Amino acid sequence: MIPTIRPRRWVCPSCLLRGPPARQLRPAGQRRWLSFESHNPLSQRNPVPVTHSQGGTKHDDDLLRGIFDSPQVWGQFKENASGGRNAGLFGNRYLTNPDGFLAFADVSLKRARGIVAKVLAASTLDEYRAIVRDLDRLSDILCRVLDMADFVRVTHPVMRYQQMANAAWEMVYLYMNELNTMTGLNDQLGRAMDNPDVTASWSDEEKTVADVLKLDFTKSAVNLPKRHRDRFVSLSSEISTVSSEFVQEMAPEKGMLVRPSSTFVGMDPVEARRLTRGGQIYLPTMGAQAALALRTVRDEDTRKLIYCASRTASSKTVSRLELLMKLRGELASLSGFESYGHLALRDRMMAKSPEAVSQFLQALAANNGPRVEQEMASLLGKKKEYDPDATRLEAWDKDYYAESIRQSMRTVQRTDDPLSAYFSLGTVMQGLSRLFTHLYGVSFKPTETLPGETWHPDVRRLDVFSETDGHVAVLYCDLFYRPDKSPNPAHFTLRCSREISESELVEVMDEQTNDPKVAKLRLGFESPEAAANDGMAFSTRNNMLKQLPTIALICDFPQTTSASNRPALLTFFQLETLFHEMGHAIHSVLARTSFQNVSGTRCATDLAELPSTLMEYFAADPAVLAMFARHHETGKALPYELVAEKLRLSKRFEGSETENQIILAMLDQELHSSEALNPKLDSTQIYHNLQCSYGRAPPDPPGTRWQGFFGHLSGYGSTYYSYLFDRVLARRVWDVVFASGQNGAALEVKNGERLKENLLKWGGSRDAWTCLAELLEDERLADGGEEAMGLVGSWGSNSQ
Repeated sequence: MIPTIRPRRWVCPSCLLRGPPARQLRPAGQRRWLSFESHNPLSQRNPVPVTHSQGGTKHDDDLLRGIFDSPQVWGQFKENASGGRNAGLFGNRYLTNPDGFLAFADVSLKRARGIVAKVLAASTLDEYRAIVRDLDRLSDILCRVLDMADFVRVTHPVMRYQQMANAAWEMVYLYMNELNTMTGLNDQLGRAMDNPDVTASWSDEEKTVADVLKLDFTKSAVNLPKRHRDRFVSLSSEISTVSSEFVQEMAPEKGMLVRPSSTFVGMDPVEARRLTRGGQIYLPTMGAQAALALRTVRDEDTRKLIYCASRTASSKTVSRLELLMKLRGELASLSGFESYGHLALRDRMMAKSPEAVSQFLQALAANNGPRVEQEMASLLGKKKEYDPDATRLEAWDKDYYAESIRQSMRTVQRTDDPLSAYFSLGTVMQGLSRLFTHLYGVSFKPTETLPGETWHPDVRRLDVFSETDGHVAVLYCDLFYRPDKSPNPAHFTLRCSREISESELVEVMDEQTNDPKVAKLRLGFESPEAAANDGMAFSTRNNMLKQLPTIALICDFPQTTSASNRPALLTFFQLETLFHEMGHAIHSVLARTSFQNVSGTRCATDLAELPSTLMEYFAADPAVLAMFARHHETGKALPYELVAEKLRLSKRFEGSETENQIILAMLDQELHSSEALNPKLDSTQIYHNLQCSYGRAPPDPPGTRWQGFFGHLSGYGSTYYSYLFDRVLARRVWDVVFASGQNGAALEVKNGERLKENLLKWGGSRDAWTCLAELLEDERLADGGEEAMGLVGSWGSNSQ
């Protein structure tokens, strides 16, 4: 099985927590084509620079703010866009209309089958040497369809596009299932890897890709007898169905709580009146209203009822969760693994084993425990101010007294958010470009889109330029709220970086000429390079042709309107969100590898959150904020004390929040252990035992079943610890590499270079532990393993 042909939009746990309740030169004498600059369709834009010296100008910097902050500037900018023929979504010439997805899938599948036939027929030394590159290209061909189709079917506002994208996705996914049951690809790769004359010719990156491919074949049970392989495919399909049902149909045991309105004293009266009918408050047990009530309602009995109802999933939800765990356990057993955790952690993970994850989580719990105890003592102290006879803190007390303490910490009681005035979306985008230019030598250039290139008129295109490498990426920004749009911020990799060989150019152009189906499309590619990239962006530098990483960022910020004459203003929380998502994007931009299997965020899964989480520290750094944060009306600089107060409030109970995440990560590990095959599996008992064994905070009362609401068990099975792991690593990198931002260290170019050269540029092409050891100058990390995982846990993640 080819690992990265499984589509995945990058929606990390941290991202989801931010939103409301998921790769030989032609012989002389042959025909030559005109230069890249003259035939690249990008050169027809208005204008698009072709050398790095033209990127990052003051004009670009001012324009960047204008197109996000001013409807007038944005309108004029769009009017300057080139007219003419439909360029297709993302510039993909096949996607000029919804039915183009089927044509794109058809052409891609034909290419894929050709590569499969070539690999299966390989017999010479040269043919075996090319197998890794061929399999990586096979993965890329299928990913081009799957990743774009996956994005369009969940994002495009036009139903017909959604339907055709979904149909294309299913066509290619069906072919994936064929590959999953083919032993020949795995056998051929094994022969290549076992031949020293073959491997001696491979680069380090090729060897890494070979290992990734081989591991994924192992995980897909391709070595087993046919009846077992068939069962593997059947189990995979059932797991997908149950997993989807678990997330989409999860529900509380009791959906509504009805109590006399007199018991809700303390709650926002406007909200309380909205929920009141006939003297009774009808409170939905899930969502923001229940959370508000837990923070503000004075009556302890009412808070207890709300807490228990909001923490009790329906028995059907829990049964479906436990079925999912059992199916995954059977799949792992069929594949020859002790548990699903062992299977999942074997591939593209730094931890490698559940035992190593346990070392990390237990060390982190020990580091975090004393802080939680202090926080619980302060909450009990606050409770005693209300009730001098109180001797213990209950689970339903935590949010109420934490809110009370935060209120007392505020220097001024405000009804508005003074920070937002300094964070117009345009200035924040400006700041990100300036920061990336300063640290990494890359900047954003607004680019007019061609007809048909974007899925909505709100979408802005930014081309990313490097001071040393020229045009390096394309970034589509869909950042404004729409009613039909997912509220969860997300980073989508629509296409990865990959080196394109000369032989591919010959093959694709022959296809354009000789295949009647392709000729009928009248795509009219200007050059072999454009044809090999389906019309999308590419670069040629040092005689190397590369497809450019193409990225989409989705957020739901307030819309800028002409009527209000006011730009979209972000809260500090939204600022952090945008910085976080841009951390994912810059990882994809800087890791321009030759193989798509290891490009950008296709690194170790438990490392993928490090660049994005680290960006949150930059978002709060005074030197970084001073680069761009200005009042949208007066132009005055941001008073940093406003940010400092916001941070104090948000981190006041950071230890308790970390403890909760530790217990959830432990739950994820337990449910994906060999215990999943126990006929008497009891996820409720497991969750409560973990709370009692590792928690310093009051545990949930008996009868509650919160684990049924833990949707991340579906998408991040046995890898949820990654969120915490990268929080710890981000804290360590900030402290060691950027000196906690002291004395402007966050803006020192040498520190940015250190991060880029030792970590970001490698993607997944280099051992992650080696990258970290060199970045942090700590040889204890070099070999990884349980000791290294425990060491990382001992560092802790909380602010000092």
